This record gives sequence, structure tokens and C-alpha cells, in this order.
Amino acid sequence: MAMLDDLDRVGRQLETDPAVKVVVLQSANPQFFIAHADINVITRLPATRPVRQEKLGWVHAVLDRFRTMPKATIAKIQGRCRGGGSELALACDMRFAEIGRAMLCQPEVGVGIIPGAGGSVRLPRLVGRGRALEIILGCGDFPAEIAERYGYVNRALPAEEIDFFVQYLAQRIVGFPAETIALAKQAVRMSDGGLEDGLVREELMFLESVHTATARRRMAAALASGMQTPRIEKCCFSHIWGPLAET
Repeated sequence: MAMLDDLDRVGRQLETDPAVKVVVLQSANPQFFIAHADINVITRLPATRPVRQEKLGWVHAVLDRFRTMPKATIAKIQGRCRGGGSELALACDMRFAEIGRAMLCQPEVGVGIIPGAGGSVRLPRLVGRGRALEIILGCGDFPAEIAERYGYVNRALPAEEIDFFVQYLAQRIVGFPAETIALAKQAVRMSDGGLEDGLVREELMFLESVHTATARRRMAAALASGMQTPRIEKCCFSHIWGPLAET
């Protein structure tokens, strides 16, 4: 939640800062872009959506701002990028992943819930229905090369190239007029028709999934088995679900 508060604050600042043309998100932790959302927080979510005037819920609004702000947004992924971390990257305009270190995953179904911060809606638009279901239902890790092949990320780049490539691309974009960048993003967003409606429906279905008895058991079992500790989070998620099979 502290990170989401920071993302909300910095997103609002970047959105209106006339000096900013490109935003690059990267992690200071060499092993993780973002591990995933805190399961302890998820278990405390209400069963129904709170009454509000805004169309999108707060988490959706925080992440979607990186899609809608009049700046080019780039996720540079150089570690594990799962769950909410994957959904933040998906909300960005572009994603670049380091070969050998980047690992992308939507692990939610494994703990009895669904991707609830845009993954269920954005992934099919990028990779197609079949591959989106492979990612979401399989709950496995996707290395940079496969993620590139699927369209999950723009490119998979070697460690010695990714920093230069992203910096070069960002500097190229910075050299163009800010109003043209904003208009180009606005024009491309016309292809996003129906996305916000999908996010609203995803929120309702996510909350429904959180409050099933199965989800409660599996989330508790995941935490008890060490999920959200560095030792387990460094493991390959393609093999982590066996211990939860009996829950």
C-alpha cells in the first residue's frame, strides 16, 4: 500500500509536469521489479465495491494513469515481475525485459483469486485470448524471451544492452514536441475502447473471487508456506503450486 500511495502521488505529479515527456519505471532491487500485491491486504478487502462517483476504483485509477497521462511511459523489467507488478507494467505504454533476470507472471489463480488490477483485461489485448489464459490459468513464470514472443513485452534485451536501449529510446522521444507526443498517445488510445468498462467488471469479479472459501484457504496456505518471503519469491512459480493442491 505504501508503494501504491507513492505511485499515486508521483503519477499525479508526472501527469501535469510540463517538463516531463517520458517516464521510465525501474526497480532499485536487482531481483524484483515488483513481486506482487500484498496478500495480507487482499484478504482485508470488502466483499462489495464501495459506493463512489469515480468510474474506476483507486488501484485501477493509480495504474491506469500511466496509460492515460500525456507522457510516454516505459517499464524496464530487470527482475521478477508478478501479479500487481505485472499489472503496473501492463498499464505502461511499453515494456522491455532483461534476458536472464526478468520473469513475468500472473499467479493469482494459484491462491484462489483472479488478476484484479488490470491483468484480466489488458493481457488478452496484448497477447490474445489463448495466451492470456495460458498465463493466467497456468500461473507460471515467463522469461523475457517467451514474454517477447507472446507480446507480453515489447522486447527482450541482454543485460549489456537494455539500459542503453531504453535510454536511447527515451531520449529520442524527448527530442519530439510534447504536444505531439500527447496527441499520438491520445490517437492510439482510441484502440482502447471498452477498456475502462472491462476494468470496472474485473473489479467486481476480483472482489467476488477474494471472498470465496477456496481463496481464503489457499491464500492462508500460501502465506503459511512462505509466500511473500524472499526465499519463496525467488523460486520459479511454475512449480510452487504443488504444496497448495490439497487446500
